[in-house]
Amino acid sequence: MSDTEEARNDLRKPFIHTGSWYRMGSRQSSMMGSSQVIRDSSISVLACVLIVALGPIQFGFTCGYSSPTQAAITKDLGLTVSEYSVFGSLSNVGAMVGAIASGQIAEYIGRKGSLMIAAVPNIIGWLCISFAKDTSFLYMGRLLEGFGVGIISYTVPVYIAEIAPQNMRGGLGSVNQLSVTIGIMLAYFLGLFVPWRILAVLGILPCTVLIPGLFFIPESPRWLAKMGKTDDFETSLQVLRGFETDITVEVNEIKRSVASSTKRSSTVRFVDLKRRRYCFPLMVGIGLLVLQQLGGINGVLFYSSTIFESAGVTSSNAATFGVGAIQVVATAISTWLVDKAGRRLLLTISSVGMTISLVIVAAAFYLKEFVSHDSNMYSMLSILSVVGVVAMVVSFSLGMGPIPWLIMSEILPVNIKGLAGSIATLANWFFSWLITMTANLLLAWSSGGTFTLYAVVCAFTVVFVTLWVPETKGKTLEELQALFR
Repeated sequence: MSDTEEARNDLRKPFIHTGSWYRMGSRQSSMMGSSQVIRDSSISVLACVLIVALGPIQFGFTCGYSSPTQAAITKDLGLTVSEYSVFGSLSNVGAMVGAIASGQIAEYIGRKGSLMIAAVPNIIGWLCISFAKDTSFLYMGRLLEGFGVGIISYTVPVYIAEIAPQNMRGGLGSVNQLSVTIGIMLAYFLGLFVPWRILAVLGILPCTVLIPGLFFIPESPRWLAKMGKTDDFETSLQVLRGFETDITVEVNEIKRSVASSTKRSSTVRFVDLKRRRYCFPLMVGIGLLVLQQLGGINGVLFYSSTIFESAGVTSSNAATFGVGAIQVVATAISTWLVDKAGRRLLLTISSVGMTISLVIVAAAFYLKEFVSHDSNMYSMLSILSVVGVVAMVVSFSLGMGPIPWLIMSEILPVNIKGLAGSIATLANWFFSWLITMTANLLLAWSSGGTFTLYAVVCAFTVVFVTLWVPETKGKTLEELQALFR
């Protein structure tokens, strides 16, 4: 074998062991001995999902950290409002960089390896923030966290989609967003009682547990099949499905799909994405992830404390925690419903609900300009705006929160998943940053106008889902790829 071929094979080696250790023993060991080991070591898909869900919890904790800590950090370090705004937005900048790298990292060293790489900068980032004496360490820590979160946001939904059986893929895939909302809620809750430096130390915990946990779960069987690791691929799938399960049909489907993709193109370039079989799923994936952000969820959450204050809620931080808790409950309901009701129905209900909620909030703000601040009507309109914000958060969490990430991980063909997934994740983080940065400017221009713009985007999302988003419930990943050929 030439040096070039050896180097190429080394590149294909997974960063963390693929899961073939579950088999143990040599090929010459007895069938009874081997089967007993697999039976004893069998790990359910749910256990794997719960371990990798620590990544999205870290994601959510990073997003939620800047809200309850603003007053304390600005006071202790003497930051201006603009300096703290930069701190808050740097996680999005780091996530965009992480998103660019995420697809290729996950392709070359595996899904588990990319999560290991993502965990390290997250831990270092939290330590930088915890020990920060000025903006330099504060900004560096936030950038490192963002980089890790950018990789996590792509890799976790892809890994879950690739290991889950088709009848559970929707619910298990939605655990990704559920974990994000849990992370946000934890940051809000702990921020009510814990100093900001201690809160940063607590932020290390999810990734500290994730790293050893990755050694106890198998690598994605579909990634192993793509890398040509047939023995490891079949072992990984057997572990995930249970020893008593006949995996012959699923093994053959995955082999056919991988062989078909490899035969067509070994290396995918940007120009190849123009083909319809690639262009359409990429358009749907990017479209949903961009519309998720353009619907204004970050702007609404950013402004929620002010809305609560205008309605007479004395503790804005407690109200923010309440919104976080509502998100968790609504996302949990979506997780339970997604494999029963289907993706398209939940997306449609979610988008319609967001549109109506935003129209209510916009109307309340428009009408408040024409009534006295001391009048009963003004108080009623303030309460109406709170109802609209809560309804918007609930509607978002039912569909547009979890399902775009789920569909992106389901419909992208295996041979373009790395490149296309990076593009889709980058687009999501860019528009997240754009909405966060422009929310203040838009709200200063016109509160009613801002929420009207968000409502228009949500109305367009209803049309987008109706016309272009395919139903993926009950189909294998290989069947979904066949739809676009």
